[in-house]
Amino acid sequence: MKKHIYITLFLFAFSFSMKAQDIIPITKLDVLSRVSENNTSIKISEEDFKQARADYRQTNAVFLPNITASHSAIATTNPLMAFGSKLNQEILTQNDFNPALLNDPSQIENFATKLEIQQPLINLDGVFQRKAAKSKMQAMALKTERTQDYLAFEVDKAYMQLQLAYKAVDVLEKALEAANANKKLADDSFKQGYLQRADVLNVEVRVTEVKNQLQTAKSNVQNASNYLSFLMNDESYVVYTPTDDLTLATFTLEDKMVSENRSDIKAMQLATNAFEAMNKADKMAFLPRLNAFGSYELYDDEIFQSDANGYLFGAQLSWDIFQGSKRFGKAQKSKAEFEKSKLEYKQYVSQSNLELNKAKRAFLDAENKLKLTALALEQSEESLRIRTNRFKEGLEKTSDLLMSETQYSQKQLEYYQTIFEYNYTQAYLQFLTKE
Repeated sequence: MKKHIYITLFLFAFSFSMKAQDIIPITKLDVLSRVSENNTSIKISEEDFKQARADYRQTNAVFLPNITASHSAIATTNPLMAFGSKLNQEILTQNDFNPALLNDPSQIENFATKLEIQQPLINLDGVFQRKAAKSKMQAMALKTERTQDYLAFEVDKAYMQLQLAYKAVDVLEKALEAANANKKLADDSFKQGYLQRADVLNVEVRVTEVKNQLQTAKSNVQNASNYLSFLMNDESYVVYTPTDDLTLATFTLEDKMVSENRSDIKAMQLATNAFEAMNKADKMAFLPRLNAFGSYELYDDEIFQSDANGYLFGAQLSWDIFQGSKRFGKAQKSKAEFEKSKLEYKQYVSQSNLELNKAKRAFLDAENKLKLTALALEQSEESLRIRTNRFKEGLEKTSDLLMSETQYSQKQLEYYQTIFEYNYTQAYLQFLTKE
């Protein structure tokens, strides 16, 4: 008896806490909008894309010049530096060629302003590195798109779970009402001597079972609401209620295939292209490079002055002939990475087709199960109606009535669970076959 009182008080406190919380109606479109704007996974994916885009922009150095400016100041008595500084400043005189002054010059100050430019002309390995960076950037953009597709699917599932949780609460609240009504009938019959105490206890056990199930269902409502809050990056964790009921969705299974244009599969292909380009870049590193260079220089014996100036320009053909087999190993590694990426792409497509076939079978199973559960629900409802009427007339056993009542609530829950599975497999098939 004390245990029964404790359970009742706990359920009352739990129900009161749910009522004390904010219960907010929400549509699936609202959830999708807020997830698109606030979800952390999408933001992370967008930052990954920005990183890849920044890497690609760095490869502009393959075509654009490198320009630097500098201003330096020195004071020296080094014979060579002193003579060269005077020569750059254009202040040499006949007296400066005196051997005594050449060997032991006085301190001289030199201020130099220099503008340098380096322009790549032929840099084939850099060209292929740029192609690899571009493929990676495009792959990241598609990854972001697929992340958004996945979260839209996840919102579908989470919203249906919330609908299912509320359906379970409705079913169990009605079952509790019926159980309490039967308990009242059993108590009255016991007082009149028509039932034994064991029958009344069986009814009380049924009431307690339904209360426990109802508590679990209400917890599921909060769990589903919290998951929606997580998807929307909302830390308030209020209790949501869906604006529409869980109903059957329409779907056509024909001609559903995994498309190579699906964003994640295209991203895998672009990743393979990037590895291929990197392998070609490593091979091109064996070839020589041609770069142009030039500088314009200003010299004076006072800071930020320019009494003398000069320029220099030219081109350089450089060829790293041997680097201790480093480049050979690097090329072999990128070749292995390229081959590995091709195998991963093939495996990923194969796995996607496997998932599609499993989802198709799950959809057909859910469709068949839906027909059976609908029929079973109809039969259990009719059986409960008949047994309830007979129980009121004293023609039915308490145990048989409780069994019918339990079976009816179970069939209701099974029916709504099957609707969830049917709709979920539809959403999953659409996610797998999205282009």
